[in-house]
Amino acid sequence: MRYGHWAPYVPVAERRRKAKAKMQKLKKKGLDVQPIEIEGRKIAKSFWGIAWNDHLESFSDYANRIPRGRTYVRNGSVCHLDIQIGQVEACVSGSSIYRVSISMDALSSKKWTQVKSKCAGQVGSMLELLQGKLSSSVMSVVTDKRLGLFPAPDEINLDCDCPDGAYMCKHIAAVLYGVGARLDHQPELLFRLRGVDHEELISADVALTNTTGKTQGKNRRIADDSLADVFGIDIATATPAPRKKTTKKKVAKKAVKKIVKKIVKKTAKKVAKKAIRKAAKKATKKATKKATKKATKKKAGKKGLRSRNAHGELVLTGRDVATLRKKFGMGEVEFSHLVAVSTLTVKNWENKSGELKLRKNSREALEEIEKFTKRKAWKELSDITGI
Repeated sequence: MRYGHWAPYVPVAERRRKAKAKMQKLKKKGLDVQPIEIEGRKIAKSFWGIAWNDHLESFSDYANRIPRGRTYVRNGSVCHLDIQIGQVEACVSGSSIYRVSISMDALSSKKWTQVKSKCAGQVGSMLELLQGKLSSSVMSVVTDKRLGLFPAPDEINLDCDCPDGAYMCKHIAAVLYGVGARLDHQPELLFRLRGVDHEELISADVALTNTTGKTQGKNRRIADDSLADVFGIDIATATPAPRKKTTKKKVAKKAVKKIVKKIVKKTAKKVAKKAIRKAAKKATKKATKKATKKATKKKAGKKGLRSRNAHGELVLTGRDVATLRKKFGMGEVEFSHLVAVSTLTVKNWENKSGELKLRKNSREALEEIEKFTKRKAWKELSDITGI
């Protein structure tokens, strides 16, 4: 049985089968399918993954909505998730395959400069950074709620093509948790997502490993032979090039390059400002449209059975009952359960002309549900029927 516009329940096993078939088709079309697979109950286990999830859950904007995605990401519903600069594209298996798009503002140069300044001389190697083996002072800097690497809610734009009207549906919430799970294995993707280079956090003045295998100074940089062991790559030993005399021609060439770089940087700033203005205008237009739609919907939801007699009772007609039932998107069967009368009674009410003569309990029930929103009415029906 279907209630209103809600889709029928699809078992998890069936969703997975359909999702797998859909992903195979997309794979054949050239999509690099990257599913999220959770082992055990913990969604994230590493420093970066846990910090990402904790950060999102710390905001009141998301606190009541993001937990909806935990079950979805745990049961493998996020069948594809791709992280690029300022963008997350994903496919989530629900009643069908839904596409989720999350765009994110780049970390501002001011914030990034502050992060680098506060971490200067404290991050000794790339391995320490990516494994999250950092000092508490560095960790507090990169995970700072306001000035760290993670985005604030107003820096994130969410979009899902599912029929759920909520700003953050369970598919979007599952993808946000999926990002945390992906950072367990590829923490460098956080820096890519925020549009910054993680190598800039490595101290420029750390001491090189000496011939005895010991390191000099407070900070340490992993040796070339250790890097080869850790990442499975061969690193050629660089031979120092002989110093060459600087000629006037080279000095001039260097000066020209510097000037060109400044011009390019200035032009890029103008283009960026123009793009930001355009994006802001578009976002404002979209937000205004959404707010207007929401306000209209809210206003429409408040309309209903408002006419009352001298005794303060609702003056009800068959047309009023039909209007209320259609407002909730219910059939006569569902509406009769909600009002606690028979289906035949609802039918008789709607077919009768003039004012209805109702029992006290029926009148009180109609007066109470008249204040309900569509969502609340269906929730109340679910509580009554246990479905």
